[in-house]
Order: sequence, then structure tokens, then C-alpha cells
Amino acid sequence: MADEDGELEAYPPPGIDMQRPSVARVYDYYLGGDASWAVDRKFGDAVLSEFPMLGKIAKANRVFLHRVVRHLIRLGITQFIDIGAGLPTMQHAHQVADDLAPGRTRVVYADYDPIAVSHSQGLLEEHGDHRRHAAIHADMRAPDRLWKQVDDIGILDLGKPVAVLLIAVLHVQQPASRQSGDTGDVGPAAVARYREIVPPGSFLAISHITDEGVPPDYDEPLVKLKEMYDQKSSPVIWRGHDEIRGLFGDFDLISPGLTWTTDWHPEDRSPTEPAIEFAAANESLIMAGVGRKA
Repeated sequence: MADEDGELEAYPPPGIDMQRPSVARVYDYYLGGDASWAVDRKFGDAVLSEFPMLGKIAKANRVFLHRVVRHLIRLGITQFIDIGAGLPTMQHAHQVADDLAPGRTRVVYADYDPIAVSHSQGLLEEHGDHRRHAAIHADMRAPDRLWKQVDDIGILDLGKPVAVLLIAVLHVQQPASRQSGDTGDVGPAAVARYREIVPPGSFLAISHITDEGVPPDYDEPLVKLKEMYDQKSSPVIWRGHDEIRGLFGDFDLISPGLTWTTDWHPEDRSPTEPAIEFAAANESLIMAGVGRKA
């Protein structure tokens, strides 16, 4: 197929729906990656025309992920499961971890998008360590099955503390399977199961778009943004602060608690990363936090 500029693109893998933009590939486009298809770029351009700040917001969220990895390594965590990891633009978690603790950390990526998994596997083949890093095709809505997939590859010791990363995943609706008989979004129920599965001493990191407490001039664009995703891509949910806090259950939020991405341990930013600044923290649009299981 050809893109908008007439250049030929590789034919998509079997099973890829090229009629609808992929959340993972569009997010990669916001970050400046090159793993998107024409349908994703067309949608991404339409979104950015309505809400041009979204590219900057996405990058701030990615840098939050990096700070989480660095902070948790300093707290003694060496095992990470990145669920809904997406595409490896602006560094994957294992690259950040290896910069700080070379050879001492282990990371498993899980995603439902086969293109995201394929790109991650390609990155790991070139810049990873098969003894410490892996990417699997898995569904976050099936926590027990995903956990078994992680356990089966033998990279992590799931009897020891692990950090589960759910970064910019849960504001995308997670519909139940048709066989389950459930209706609506099953994301919170899946997160509750992950909280049960992880051993004591484990951590849960979440970032999530909110429409509460944002600048007034974001209100209308957020409504429009939701309409665009609901109609053209995957439906989304904007949760309030209390709802996002509820996703952590009885986990203890580590300092500074639930906050805007830019306010979460800014001292853990690497000097080699871009400094992403906003006039006010709430312009970053995404609430974030890290909780610990007692």
C-alpha cells in the first residue's frame, strides 16, 4: 500500500485492521516514532489539529515512565512487567533500567497489538539480552493468563517483588470478551486482579488522562478528543482523580502520591532526556502515581 506521499509501505501482518487507527501506533506517532501506518497518521494529524498540545503531553507521559523505572530501581526493584507497553519510541523501560543498573534488571513487555510486540521483539534482538528481556503478545484483560505467559518464559521470579507498569493504558476502554457475558469496561477489575497476584513488596505504576482539574481551555478539546477516539479508533474514558486513585486499591501510594506527570519525582529525569515544561502542571493532562503492596 502507499502512504499519503505515495511511498510504498510494507503490507500489514495478517489480522491487522487497517480500517481503524491503532491506539498504540497513533501514540507512537505523537512521540515522533515511525511505526505508524497511513490510517494512523491521518487520524493523528486530525487529533493534533484539534488538540496540538497532545504531542507534548504524550512525551511528558513517556518521561514519567522513565522516572518511575529509575526511582524504583533506587528502591531496590529489579523486575518490571510493562503491560500495554506499546512501541519502543523514546526508549523502552529496559533501556532506561540498563543505563542505571547495567545487567541487573529484568523486563517483560506485554501488548495486545501484534505490531507493537513485533517492534519490541526486534528492538530486543538488537539491543536487548534474551536472558533478561522479552516481549509477549498478551491481553491485559486476562490477568491470570498473562501472568502465566510471563512465568512460562522464565525471565522473572514472580515469587519476588515486581513492578507492574500500566502507563497510559487504562483510559482506553477494555471491553469484556463476548464469551464472558460482562459488559462495559473491565479495566478496573483486571487491575484489581493484578494487585492480588503480585507478591508483597511489589509496586504498581499507573498514568491516566483526566478531565478533572485541567485548565478551562482544555474542557472543550477533551470532549472533542473523546468523540474522535470513540468514533474512529478505540473508545476512551476520562476518569476523575478519586477514580484513578481507586485503581490502586489498598496499595500505599509512595510520595508524592497521585499527581500530574510533571510533578512526579522530577529529580529522577535524565539530563539526556528532553525537558518538557508546561506553564502549569495540570496542562500535562495525565494523573500518575505509584503504589506499593504491603
